[in-house]
Amino acid sequence: MGVTVQVGDQEAYLARVGRAGMLLLPMITGIGEQIREWADELAAAGITALVWDPFKGKSTDNSTHDELAALLRQKDDDEALAEQRALLDYLTDDLGCTKAGVIGWCLGGRFALLLGARDHRLANVVAFHPTSPSEHHEQHTYDTISDAAGIIAPVLVSYPSADVLVPNADFEALQTALQSRPAGATFTQYFPGAEHGFSDKARHANETNAAAFRLAWPQALAFMKTTTS
Repeated sequence: MGVTVQVGDQEAYLARVGRAGMLLLPMITGIGEQIREWADELAAAGITALVWDPFKGKSTDNSTHDELAALLRQKDDDEALAEQRALLDYLTDDLGCTKAGVIGWCLGGRFALLLGARDHRLANVVAFHPTSPSEHHEQHTYDTISDAAGIIAPVLVSYPSADVLVPNADFEALQTALQSRPAGATFTQYFPGAEHGFSDKARHANETNAAAFRLAWPQALAFMKTTTS
């Protein structure tokens, strides 16, 4: 089981085990039960997991989806990236992780790609159903698709074909950007019929989502272990 730690002026969830590290960037759930379970699972696999809190203590544990969506609409790209870099500093400098990667889901998947383009310390970038449409939201400063070309680490992207937030054409554009890179392997998972957020167990009443996650997660876990070992 992990603990809450103070990193500068932000709190984060930490499941600590060793010198391999991953920074976890949640979906709209914030640091809710699902994200804590994934962090604990990474720790059980030998990877120290540190979770960014996008909503300053608000999560599905204590807030509605509508309340969290309203907070998301106020989220500033530069502020979020600065917080994530501070947590990456904490992983490497304070916790002594010799290699650290980043994994994000939905909104966190978008930030994982943006962070990967800006911080070349990262050993990997993993993005599950990243919310990265070509049509930018009002609060977004950066274009995820074009910025992804600046990532030098190996990247794994997991995409569901029935994603109503990110059209297939935008996913194909992201793939083109990633595959244009002169360095950094690109691994793609593509799941016909699965929905946006398919990895969240709250969506597993739909067996297509559950089956996609059962196949996707072990591959992502192996990728993270390999790149941070």
